[in-house]
Amino acid sequence: MNAKAIGSSLLLIPIIILVISSWYVVDTGNVAVEKTMGSVDMEEIPAGLNWKLPLITKAYEFSAKEIVIDFNNLTPKARDNLRLKDLDISVYYKVSPTNVAELMVKYASSYERGEEGLLPAYGVVYREGRDVIYQEVTKIDSLELHRNRDELRDGISSNLQKKLDSKDPGVFTITRVAVRALNTDPTIEAAIQKAVQAQKQLEAKKVEVEIASKDAEIEIARAKGIAEANAIINKSLTPEYLQHELNEALKKFAENEGGVVVIPANMQNMSLMLDTKNIRK
Repeated sequence: MNAKAIGSSLLLIPIIILVISSWYVVDTGNVAVEKTMGSVDMEEIPAGLNWKLPLITKAYEFSAKEIVIDFNNLTPKARDNLRLKDLDISVYYKVSPTNVAELMVKYASSYERGEEGLLPAYGVVYREGRDVIYQEVTKIDSLELHRNRDELRDGISSNLQKKLDSKDPGVFTITRVAVRALNTDPTIEAAIQKAVQAQKQLEAKKVEVEIASKDAEIEIARAKGIAEANAIINKSLTPEYLQHELNEALKKFAENEGGVVVIPANMQNMSLMLDTKNIRK
């Protein structure tokens, strides 16, 4: 290859570099923000193939998808002033794609680099989220935290959303919060187990009391029924009815030729009617 050919090749190299550096691709779900010589273009660039000024314009690709921030090994104090051994929480958030450039300018050093692009205002959400987590834990006793995870999660989500909206209305959306681990001090764990056992024993005793109460109601109802039946029977045992029954018994005695007679001890107001002609002397 002669010198002329080599020179032509060398001239093509910077041209190729300029052409290549003039184009860039933004992934689906992301947006780009262009910065030219220190000046930020406030109009976000959508996904797809885009053109920019070579060398002097730099494109920053930000994620507009759901972003997760993991808070690990937190040790906040509960309402009863007892400190948790370990609390792991994940906060998921999204930013409005049309506000990414604004966030880049307002919070210039707060974004982080992620696998799918830069994470807008990551540091802002992290700082506010950590403060809210500590505040929400102080609202619940340590012995109650295990049974109130939903309350803790909802409190973090709603109050973090309020704090972010107070600074940048309509820009951030807290999509969800997950409590991944909640470990109290071992002595507190033992107290929780005792509290659970005591609660179960109390529930069992309540059931026993209810059963005993129902049994008593049954016995009262049974006794009432017997008393009412006896009252009806006693009311029906009039002197006339008893005399009638006695007469019927004597008739049966007569049919048996009067071999044996049993006379009740209490025969007040009763007339004994016998056929004296058939009594043997």
